[in-house]
Amino acid sequence: MRAWIAGGLLVVSSVCAGQAAFAPVVPGQGIDWPRDSGAHPPYRTEWWYATGWLDTPEHQPLGFQITFFRSNTGKGGTDSRSAFDPAQLIIAHAALSDPAYGRLVHDQNIARQGFGLAYAREGNTDVKLDGWRMTRAADGSYAVVADAANFALKLTFTPTQPPMLQGERGYSQKGPLPEQASDYYSEPQLKVTGSVVRPSADGRARAATAVTGRAWLDHEWSSTLLSPDAAGWDWLGANLDDGAALMAFKVRARDGHAIWAHAALRDREGRTTQYGPGDVEFTPLRQWRSPRTSTVYPVAMDVRVGALHWRLNPLLDDQELDSRESTGALYWEGAVTLDGNPHGHGYLELTGYAGAIGMEKR
Repeated sequence: MRAWIAGGLLVVSSVCAGQAAFAPVVPGQGIDWPRDSGAHPPYRTEWWYATGWLDTPEHQPLGFQITFFRSNTGKGGTDSRSAFDPAQLIIAHAALSDPAYGRLVHDQNIARQGFGLAYAREGNTDVKLDGWRMTRAADGSYAVVADAANFALKLTFTPTQPPMLQGERGYSQKGPLPEQASDYYSEPQLKVTGSVVRPSADGRARAATAVTGRAWLDHEWSSTLLSPDAAGWDWLGANLDDGAALMAFKVRARDGHAIWAHAALRDREGRTTQYGPGDVEFTPLRQWRSPRTSTVYPVAMDVRVGALHWRLNPLLDDQELDSRESTGALYWEGAVTLDGNPHGHGYLELTGYAGAIGMEKR
């Protein structure tokens, strides 16, 4: 789900937008591929979210995440006289989980769209913020570059499967009301090649390390806030070792019960099964307390999807991401293994544990 409000991004939009009208997400519209891989400016918010597990030549595992957000502020527009169009904000996050370093490192950036320095283009994936960029080529592969603080990513994603449409042909409900929804597709089982510059404890420059691996790419756009009762969510995207793909999420109320839950499992033959709220459970098994914020996160989980169970175990406990300088959110987002049948590797996102998202108050 990639923080359905994009780690608090809809809060930013709601503050800026006032009573501006945004395009609605409606059932039955479907995904127009590959045109819908590009930006959708009339919608309030949108994100391209890539996560994955990498392997070094020494067979050391790494986890990575890079996300580009586009936020329609409700201001400006086609008649705007400014080269920095105030109608759109571009935000980017990147993170690397390196067991040798001991914790996740991350970086963030934000800018108004304009001057070719920050943009999200329509028709095909091409998003940029200064030196960070994600582009989709004619053959469907993605090039990702991020020169971040104390680490860097230079990766290529090559599809091995067609896009996975979430929900009903891409209409993904996030609450009991039909308008609480996003347009949402994933590209699982992406083959990764490239290099990373790993973090250095003393801040010195390090040489790039060649990597291979598997990635998961989410793309969502929406205009509607979550339920006013929502405190946060648990989300999982996982590449299973037999070639299957699993997405599951739970939107939590303030007392912890599920306001909404959903999962989709595409098996190795390409058959997708959708699971409703009663068929999806996230059960905490072990907690970790952040030494920086004292926030407690359930970093080990049992996830039930129908009759199937997986135990999630983190690559690192310390994978807390502080994006309060860009999207205003503090959350845990990290690489996890899936112990079950079949085994797998994925990313788990835990929001609202540092305090309820409270968007209805903003």
